Amino acid sequence: MSVSSVSSVSSTSTPATAAATTGPLADARALGLAHYAARGVLEVVLARHGTTFPQQIALRAAVTAEAPQTPEELVAQVRGSLKADPADIRATLDELKAEELLVEDGAHIRPTTAGRELLAALTAATAPVSARIWGGIPVEDLAAAGRVLALVTERADAEFAALTA
Repeated sequence: MSVSSVSSVSSTSTPATAAATTGPLADARALGLAHYAARGVLEVVLARHGTTFPQQIALRAAVTAEAPQTPEELVAQVRGSLKADPADIRATLDELKAEELLVEDGAHIRPTTAGRELLAALTAATAPVSARIWGGIPVEDLAAAGRVLALVTERADAEFAALTA
């Protein structure tokens, strides 16, 4: 086989390759559009409960923690999710404390019964919406998307750490 034959074979897509790329390719814009579409839906549900997106993230972090956290540990955990300014996260924690959804307990911060109940209500309210959005997507597609999103998150986290170091 000549060099020109090899290059024409390698540049020609097979039916399997063509089938795998018939949809739009994932990129930063597609990821952003999907994120904001889903977040827009979530924000409507949260607003019905008088909660903001950062409050929900902080409350979930506090409720799902395996052990009580200090305020700074909770700020660090939320920052890992939101990439927000620590001062803004502290303000969010103060809002949750003012609403008696979180409480300081010595050196730690913990969710109150009202905080746990609110998170449960938010989870129940978003479950049917999430089911409609995610339902019917083949498991293989979800697995592939999960791998790609995990890699993108890992790389973006590394870039964020380098930029904010």
